Amino acid sequence: MSTEQRTAVVIGTGTIGLGWISLFLGQGLRVRVCSRRPDARRVVAEAIELHAPFLPPGSADPADLAARLEFEPDVRRAVEGADVVQENVPEQLELKQELFGRIGEAAAPETLLLSSTSTLLPDAIGARMGDSARLVVGHPFNPPHVVPLVEVVGGERTHPEAVAEAVAFYRSVGKVPIVLRKPIHAFVANRLQSALLQESVHLVREGVVTLSELDAVVTNSIGLRWATVGPFHAFHLGGGQGGLRHWLSSLGANLEAGWRGLGRPPMDEETLELLLEQADKAFGGSSYEELVRARDRRQTAVLGALAEVEAAEA
Repeated sequence: MSTEQRTAVVIGTGTIGLGWISLFLGQGLRVRVCSRRPDARRVVAEAIELHAPFLPPGSADPADLAARLEFEPDVRRAVEGADVVQENVPEQLELKQELFGRIGEAAAPETLLLSSTSTLLPDAIGARMGDSARLVVGHPFNPPHVVPLVEVVGGERTHPEAVAEAVAFYRSVGKVPIVLRKPIHAFVANRLQSALLQESVHLVREGVVTLSELDAVVTNSIGLRWATVGPFHAFHLGGGQGGLRHWLSSLGANLEAGWRGLGRPPMDEETLELLLEQADKAFGGSSYEELVRARDRRQTAVLGALAEVEAAEA
């Protein structure tokens, strides 16, 4: 089925839902928005306007995108005739279980059911469904209209064919899906992000660097490195001609001692006040929209430059 023939239902109009809406429209899908927000039409229109410059070339006219957009607040009516459903409601298990119970009753048997959850597993989410074989977690990394990653997670009741279809769908809209080989709380990307954030909070709390300086350290070192090679690849190169084997047996020999020295900052009132005070100084001079545009400009520039390099190397 070509992209233009498909209808994707996006449930929820928070930050992630709005990103999916923009991406799916930019990739040529018809998009049906299901939201109980009374201002849903306004926030979606504003999001499309904000995201449009960073969508695939040739798809960035907000008026053209809106021509394939419709709204249906009733969940059962929204999912009728849909090819794909991408759910984005708050991370509350009861809420998602109740929602997917209704979706399962109304959606066609062949509809692919996807959840953007960042913590919950598909078997738990689909507990109230008569058949949750086509329910798959498709967890994006924010912002979903720019960052390629989607973590794809199946459950014990998920049919392997549904996982394969989810992978194919995400690839068709320009994403890089990674299937987790086993379920784990918070998946992979957020666990990595959380580990770095923990040490970042520790370093700021201890007065080693300010919040702004910490961000500058990351973007001018490991952030730049990780845009081109992952951690294992980087340390493989760090081992010189001997690769990762040499690095682990020499420079990496004291890894466990280093891990024991990492901070475990308490997220108490003092820590929160320190972080928020510094955040206000660092980011308070710009509006949310200005910060989003700046982020998306930089991230799309990196992705564009990498695509040019990869094309030249092919």
